[in-house]
Amino acid sequence: MAAVKKIDTVKSYNEEMGAETRHPLVNVVNFDEIATYTQFSRQMGLYCIFLKNVKCGDMRYGCQPYDYEGGTLVFIAPGQVYGIDDGGSKIKPSGMALVFHPDLIAGTGLAKKIREYTFFSYAVNEALHLSESERSTVVDCLNKITEEIKLISDRHSKTLIVSNIELLLNYCLRFYHRQFITRTHVTGNILSRFENLLDDYFSSGKSQQLGLPGVSYFAEQLHLSPNYFGDLIKKETGNKATDFIQRKLIEEVKARICIPDSSISETAMELGFKYPQHLTRLFKQKVGLTPDAFRRLN
Repeated sequence: MAAVKKIDTVKSYNEEMGAETRHPLVNVVNFDEIATYTQFSRQMGLYCIFLKNVKCGDMRYGCQPYDYEGGTLVFIAPGQVYGIDDGGSKIKPSGMALVFHPDLIAGTGLAKKIREYTFFSYAVNEALHLSESERSTVVDCLNKITEEIKLISDRHSKTLIVSNIELLLNYCLRFYHRQFITRTHVTGNILSRFENLLDDYFSSGKSQQLGLPGVSYFAEQLHLSPNYFGDLIKKETGNKATDFIQRKLIEEVKARICIPDSSISETAMELGFKYPQHLTRLFKQKVGLTPDAFRRLN
């Protein structure tokens, strides 16, 4: 792929795409209305939501390709890199894109909760696959934003544009929750594999080598982004992945400290704690007893 090009403004993105700039901070681009398309990698200073209609090449997110199909949404946050690799075929993309600058939502309720939309940091191979009705909902939101952009700006314009963006993001949350349930043939039994990885982490001695297990480690082993993995576990169990890890960790502590002649210090070292007092603090927080007190009772 070509060198990465920085796109920090909506105007710059419009110029690259051959689209008209009607608003300095937001635009909805219809790729079917664009005459040409320049292939290069971009580092975006914008929030971007791409609705893909038909296959037109491999989308790249960072260094990883994703062969995406019709009816998908891909989300890009400021600072992320993406591009289109068409294999030299020069096929123009078909679909729509919503791009908006972080300044658009500054001082709004959306700015305070934008981090809650964790799909902006999902990997491209974790794109949102839409049903026909879901796609219609997305297009309807994009069309409403487009109409507001076309109107002469007044005191209500920003509020209505931001409200429609937030509405779209909330629909995407709903659609992702549906995907977690329906696309089990893609994700497999993540929870079961996660449990097996947790067991192996402690039984194989990885905890002594790598320290306490973290969400990023298991996400990497399962070839998922940390946020997608965390959201999937929360959907499956109702608990955070960190809570799941800590529960397994406490189970290991209980089993090991009840072995005759074992010590709290040795157990802490075996399980990856930096200091024994860290184990004691976590154990008391979760169990309500110190490890010594628990051992005496058992």
